[in-house]
Amino acid sequence: MQPISDKEIRGSFVNCSKGDARRANLPKGLSDLPWDDLDFLGWRDPGAPERGYIVAERNGGVVGVTLRLAQDVRRSITKSTICSICLTAHSGTGVALFTAPRVGAAGRQGNTVGTYICADLACSLYVRGKKRADLETTFETLTVEERVVRAVVNLSGFLDKVFEGTPSAAT
Repeated sequence: MQPISDKEIRGSFVNCSKGDARRANLPKGLSDLPWDDLDFLGWRDPGAPERGYIVAERNGGVVGVTLRLAQDVRRSITKSTICSICLTAHSGTGVALFTAPRVGAAGRQGNTVGTYICADLACSLYVRGKKRADLETTFETLTVEERVVRAVVNLSGFLDKVFEGTPSAAT
């Protein structure tokens, strides 16, 4: 991913108000992030841990979506779960159900889509082996490049659902 500025990040959000985008807590050390290892920028809001954000390159531009941690989801700390973006297996609370308001009128009416994602939103680093989950997956036979492509395709599918039904669904 190409480095992006805080202004670009705030301007990229498609499923929240401009005021919400202005108030979002951005990741610390934005200029020091490992941009070459990121397929998308994902972070949890340190001031509001139930909030998360994803900013991804899409159709030649940058698109940001706000996420909320789903409430009342009971997770067993003894069971493992797999992220639907990068397919990394985590134990306990390493994967979380995040919901995103849909873009446009549907989102304003309260319609959301959800998916299970690495709780720290660091899928790009797990795919590349730069970060390790507490469960080791020795059955994976894809190359790093193939895992990156798979994660990008999976994220794109989630973003398609966020845009579904809007005139700008191709965005």
